[in-house]
Amino acid sequence: MNPFPIASPKVSRRQWLSGCAACAACAGLGVKPTPALAAADKARVRLVYGHPQKPIEGWPYLDFDYEARKKQLTGRLAAACPNIEFLPAAAGSTEDVKKILEADSEVDGYVVYVLGIPSSVARPMVASGKRMVLVDDLYGGTGQFLPAYSQALREKRPVAGVSSTRFEDLVAAVKSFEAIKRLRGAVILDITNRVPGAEAKAMQEVFGAEVRRISGDEINAAYQKADRAAADKAAKAWIKAAQKIVEPSREEIGKSGVMYIAMQDLMKQHNSPALTIDCLNLFYGGKLPAYPCLGLFQFLNDGLVGACEADLRSTITMLAMTYLTGRPGYISDPVIDTSKNQIIYAHCVAPTKVYGPAGAAAPFHIRSHAEDHKGASVRALLPLGEMTTTLEISPLRKQTVLHQGRSVANIDDDRACRTKLAVEVKDIRKLFREWDQWGWHRVTYYGDLRPAVEAFTALMGFELVEEG
Repeated sequence: MNPFPIASPKVSRRQWLSGCAACAACAGLGVKPTPALAAADKARVRLVYGHPQKPIEGWPYLDFDYEARKKQLTGRLAAACPNIEFLPAAAGSTEDVKKILEADSEVDGYVVYVLGIPSSVARPMVASGKRMVLVDDLYGGTGQFLPAYSQALREKRPVAGVSSTRFEDLVAAVKSFEAIKRLRGAVILDITNRVPGAEAKAMQEVFGAEVRRISGDEINAAYQKADRAAADKAAKAWIKAAQKIVEPSREEIGKSGVMYIAMQDLMKQHNSPALTIDCLNLFYGGKLPAYPCLGLFQFLNDGLVGACEADLRSTITMLAMTYLTGRPGYISDPVIDTSKNQIIYAHCVAPTKVYGPAGAAAPFHIRSHAEDHKGASVRALLPLGEMTTTLEISPLRKQTVLHQGRSVANIDDDRACRTKLAVEVKDIRKLFREWDQWGWHRVTYYGDLRPAVEAFTALMGFELVEEG
């Protein structure tokens, strides 16, 4: 399955970008709405409504209009999740569940909506071992939902539970099916001279995502062939949009534009929505003519994935979250300040459209790359007073590590990386516990994305590790 439509080599860059389901657009050209996936690419989800099949006393009450409720819920889900095909069915007994399961040969998962009791649907569905979102229609199915979901948790089933009057929590969970489907067959470019290791193999085995290694020679060849007019257009758009430019010359920003077009051409060639590049080793070794930071920043703003340092684990995290939430995250090397109860996410790449391609853009500065004062990078001045969600998803460990906080400052300090977003957390000392297990990098997002992360983690059968 294609992660998004890609033009043939004869189609222009603009045509390719305008057809991309990830909303990519050339710098300065604006963003187009995300089109729905083709029917063949949509996740197919069996929507099982559990309720008594004849009038009987119970919750929510005798003679409750289940048909009207099902019609309402199906309509809302279809509108909120246009890239999922829902297949509604009703069940009231274990035998009904058996018939539904036997008839399903090619569905990507189940949403089991417990509307009323007495009925016997949730526990046999959980026992089936199928990937599912189990939903309590509050004051209707609670007596069946609670024991079934607790059973799923105890037995570590691939079940996400939703017990909330906020419909968005259900949508966040259900969209995991779309993300899982789109990851299957996605091509991730790993620009490095190193041989991909165990994480790349795990990404293929667990998610079905393919890692393709692109050598330093190949990115340099793409750089030489890149359209200089398109590169100059990108550079001019960055210069115009920047609040200020500190160190880089116009020539250096122009080289960043060429690198952006070179990376974009490789993504087009390989039908890829995501790219990571071993920027430090290649640049420090004299094997990269320009830093990729501005290009990666543009990819993130445009709904694609541009990841630093050939970090495949962060790249698959970013791609999964793009499909789940439509929002970009950014990799960082976090710093902890116990005196302020803060963690500071520091890096030389960050998006400015943190709410997605169609959202407002935060201000940014164009700076040199921090460690060596060369090239061009980004200092993003990100929104304050907002909830953030920071995580890593590891197919190798079959775990997700997560913490949350609230953004409080954009720190201006020439030491270390250019973007430094300070986030206040509840208990900073809890954040000292996982770095030896997970390494330094984390990926940060704006918003309370915990419901989406929890559901995706559960449906993949992963463990959630809360580090703060």
